[in-house]
Amino acid sequence: MAALRTIEAAEITAAVARLCGEADIELPQDVRRALEQARDQEESPVGREVLARLIENADIARRERLPICQDCGLAVVFVDLGQEVHIRGGSLEEAINAGVRQGYQDYYLRKSVCHPFTRANTGDNTPAVIHTRIVPGDRLHLWVVPKGGGSENMSRVFLLTPAVGLEGVKQKVVETVEAAGPNPCPPIILGVAVGGTFEQAAVRAKRTLLRELGSANPDPEAAALEAELLELVNRTGIGPAGLGGRVTCLGVFVDIHPCHIASLPLAVNIQCHAARHKEVVL
Repeated sequence: MAALRTIEAAEITAAVARLCGEADIELPQDVRRALEQARDQEESPVGREVLARLIENADIARRERLPICQDCGLAVVFVDLGQEVHIRGGSLEEAINAGVRQGYQDYYLRKSVCHPFTRANTGDNTPAVIHTRIVPGDRLHLWVVPKGGGSENMSRVFLLTPAVGLEGVKQKVVETVEAAGPNPCPPIILGVAVGGTFEQAAVRAKRTLLRELGSANPDPEAAALEAELLELVNRTGIGPAGLGGRVTCLGVFVDIHPCHIASLPLAVNIQCHAARHKEVVL
């Protein structure tokens, strides 16, 4: 039996705090490249101008060490915890929330978490939303994803009847984007999960957003659906900032999973142009 590897809770807290700041300040390079490609492809002069300003904004944020967007997001943290890891000095959940608390304070990030009815702000952007998987090995892999409210509000979960099939799934994805219009700050990125269960589809759709833009899906069926959905969504003409154009979406990530014979779950998680996420392996 392999010996357990110990990771201090304080190390997790420090890593999460740093990732919160970096994610909100530094737009990933794959997203910046996609915005540049979109600017070159966009036929609308207004759309090209919007995309140019988004790129300029990202560059200023990185250079001046300022948040990319005033909505610094609710902290979503994906965790792959090696089964041979022992966390010492506190619980995993406590360590992550302490990191979010510290990061949002140290980097002067807007705190956006509140009580659902009174709207009283928690004051420190906690609690974080934590999704944990137990995996082989002795490493702890963390992804911090600040998720903005505008794009999250436009995301949807559907429990479709199996009879609607693939065409029904494609129709619902396009309808979701059309209904969202300018609200999620396009150009958007779509995370689409088909199958599983009600709650599993939602998590899997959001997890797909960790993928690098332009990366190949190893599932040929999902890859083909990604390409088709991207074309269909960009035909809507919503365009950058919802002002019209050919680039409504920078990329579509699809996850297909087995489901119950009576069900056809579909989750569409929309991400805005500020597709922020950072990761670390401890």
